[in-house]
Amino acid sequence: MPVTPPERTAAASARRAQIIAATIETLADVGYRRTTFARIAERGGLSSTRLISYHFAGKDELVEAVVADVYASIDEFLAERAATEPASRPIRQPPGVPPRPYTGSAWDELRAYLTGVVAFVDGHRVRMRALQSVFAALHDEEGREEAKGAAYDAATDRGVLGHIQGILRRGQERGEFREFDTFVMAATVQRSLGGLPLLLRTKPDLDLAAYADELVTLFDLATRSPHTP
Repeated sequence: MPVTPPERTAAASARRAQIIAATIETLADVGYRRTTFARIAERGGLSSTRLISYHFAGKDELVEAVVADVYASIDEFLAERAATEPASRPIRQPPGVPPRPYTGSAWDELRAYLTGVVAFVDGHRVRMRALQSVFAALHDEEGREEAKGAAYDAATDRGVLGHIQGILRRGQERGEFREFDTFVMAATVQRSLGGLPLLLRTKPDLDLAAYADELVTLFDLATRSPHTP
């Protein structure tokens, strides 16, 4: 029986997902520089590296897909949390998921972002280790040229920082937050979260619930308007 286009598309999507999952596990286990198509094929139970090169032109394109997949899963996680935490907002609205209207406080939204990202990291440590290995390669002198085409670039960083800055600006406009440089504060927020996977490598038993609580207290004190009760 011939394969119809929808079936072919579904099969191709499933294969791409299988390759991306195997790449995430490989990156988390051996790091960016030691991640090869051969290792990915072995990890994913693929019969040949040609199955990878059929779907991805090279390592850079594959890593770009991995980074996009991890960020999409963060957005989906934050969007799903909105069912029980109305202030939770994704960085980018996932396709097919209608946005939930939110008119609450900017502080609640910032708190929900902090606790939501920490919760995601806690439940998806392998995915976050993989992402961290890509970040490390971009800033490693030996791996920088090799990772030149990877997707984590200034545009990606600006998107995340822009999301946080939007929350901070709303808080200032409403009088919830004091006056401060929203870029500096947003960068501080994001670095406290972005560095968590690396911190877990050296302290895997870190109490992440307590870590999230401390971040909430820290940024409450850092952003709060003196006129806020």
